[in-house]
Amino acid sequence: MTRNPEPGRRTRRRVATVGCATLGAVVLSSGVALAEPTPEEARERYEQLQEELSTLNEAYNQAEEDHAAAEAELEEVEGHLARAQEELEAMSGTVAGIAQTAYTGSTHSLFTVLFRGDPDASLQNIADLNFLSTGQDAVLDDYVAQVERAEDLRDQAAESEADASEALSAAETAQEEGESALDEQAEVLESLDGQDPTASEASTDGGGTAAVSGDVQAVLDFARAQIGKPYVWGGTGPDGYDCSGLVQAAWAQAGVSLPRTTYDQVNAGTRISRDEVQPGDLLFFYSESAPSHVGIYSGNGNMIHGSNPSKPLEEVSLAAYWDSVFTGAVRVG
Repeated sequence: MTRNPEPGRRTRRRVATVGCATLGAVVLSSGVALAEPTPEEARERYEQLQEELSTLNEAYNQAEEDHAAAEAELEEVEGHLARAQEELEAMSGTVAGIAQTAYTGSTHSLFTVLFRGDPDASLQNIADLNFLSTGQDAVLDDYVAQVERAEDLRDQAAESEADASEALSAAETAQEEGESALDEQAEVLESLDGQDPTASEASTDGGGTAAVSGDVQAVLDFARAQIGKPYVWGGTGPDGYDCSGLVQAAWAQAGVSLPRTTYDQVNAGTRISRDEVQPGDLLFFYSESAPSHVGIYSGNGNMIHGSNPSKPLEEVSLAAYWDSVFTGAVRVG
């Protein structure tokens, strides 16, 4: 099940929404450390940093996707333009050659052109000459118009590619600066005696696990096998993943092709309520329309996910923190 929007339209839509302003806001708000926070303040700050890091990573993923789509679109349009130019040159060359011989040459020259001893060629030349006398200008005008349209599309695609490249550069810079948020998060965690408020231990009872299909079992088996691997910015495996990269790779085990980012994955299935979730369903957090974090529901009130680069992929309980920032669920398939 693949739900990939047209590259060109998505590029122009996303570059405007995932740009310097969004990334700058994430980095700037992460740069203010608390002085001797209370436990409650430290917990709130840690949770805020978790959300900011999720937003930063998915903004980078989207910028990378947009840039790749813009490059592909530009390459395709340039190919169309090259072919249109070749056709124009071939047409204008044929027209000019026949017209010159027909209208400026001698009768003998015209006879030679039309009747070369090859019956098929002679008939074609007569047809060409007749065509020139009635539609030469229209044909040339049409080819010129095609080339001009192709040039306009090339200019638009080049502009989109430049915008996407700028957004990707900003995302890469913001991601590098995001390391300061990780440093601050480590300091805050130390003030909390190492108790991560976003990582409640996975439950082993209290909710039961519904029977799952073979496809869902393949998804869960793959996801569990990745637990302990590092969370990697923009990671799609096999040595490390980010949250949406893990989800994409896990569902690929069931033959399902999911989009790359949380922004698109949230629209890649049927929306369900929190009470309806079953193992294999996708859980989204922080925003309903443009969530920046996703995990795979694994049953018993747990999910498997990648949180941020400060810790490996893990299975955690949804109780407390994650349920408090839950915004939606999607059933794939």
